[in-house]
Amino acid sequence: MMHRFFADESRSDSETAFLTAEDARHALTVLRLKAGDRVEVLRQRQRFLAEITDTADGEVRLSLLSSLPGTEPALNITLFQGLPKGDKMDWVVQKAAEIGVSRVVPVQMQRCVVRLEPKDFRRKTERWQRIAHESCKQCGRGVEPEVTEPVAFPALPPLLQPLEAVMVPWEECGQGGPMAFVGAHPKLCSLGIVIGPEGGISPEEMAFLQSCSGVPVTLGPRILRAETAGLAAVSAILALYGEME
Repeated sequence: MMHRFFADESRSDSETAFLTAEDARHALTVLRLKAGDRVEVLRQRQRFLAEITDTADGEVRLSLLSSLPGTEPALNITLFQGLPKGDKMDWVVQKAAEIGVSRVVPVQMQRCVVRLEPKDFRRKTERWQRIAHESCKQCGRGVEPEVTEPVAFPALPPLLQPLEAVMVPWEECGQGGPMAFVGAHPKLCSLGIVIGPEGGISPEEMAFLQSCSGVPVTLGPRILRAETAGLAAVSAILALYGEME
């Protein structure tokens, strides 16, 4: 498999690219790549076949040879994930980046077991962003999704308002799943999906989300774990909108 790297956008143009310092170090000292080797470069929402032309002074300069087929879905999905306990958020971010989510917003909700302190926000967010970065390189995405700092549930309205639609999988919703949602929204450019934590979304939170145009849906008769529900919902939506063809 060809090695993939993100280009340093500040130093790249239409014909030439440089790797970031971190990726250059990995390419040269771990992978032992050298001038003449070909790699895949991700930049400006595109994938390129590139050839290493120079490795002087620990830098990696590449010549962009040709563009490769794009991998980004046309539908921009923001995943609002109720903070799960333990390290499950790491897994959520990794898989969300892998499957094609555009943004991940961790949310402190009523039934969250974990309660992050504001002093921990930056450290956690930097970790999640690194996980998203590595996941994108692995799966060949040209765009790295943004992982925001955790937000409190009452702060959601201004984040939901710009989106064309908001889907809320809820275990207490008796009917109307992803297929019904897509039938009611046949063409979308942006979508928010709100997932509760281990204890689920409370009735009060659901009422609040509905007042913000959130549409409750079911993901079937089986109760999914907090870290599974988002991946299931995103997969179903992407498939129904033809993004897995």
